[in-house]
Amino acid sequence: MLDERMLVAVIDDDESVRESLPDLLREAGYAVTAFPSAEAFLADADVDRVGCLVVDVAMPGISGPELQGVLARREQPIPLIFITGHV
Repeated sequence: MLDERMLVAVIDDDESVRESLPDLLREAGYAVTAFPSAEAFLADADVDRVGCLVVDVAMPGISGPELQGVLARREQPIPLIFITGHV
């Protein structure tokens, strides 16, 4: 049984990433939830259960690095993995 802190949240505005990446992570044994934006994550997620974020660097609204700042100011340090499709 996975520890509840093993919940991974995927945050990406690209629907194909929100569908495929969680499937891959579930195959590796992680519990996963996905959000279309940082704002949706902040509004809906049980942040205390999230053990890791996989977050897009460039999104409309709050970007991945900006989300990291928001979480730091809230004193909710969650490890982040940044991804991007931009070159």
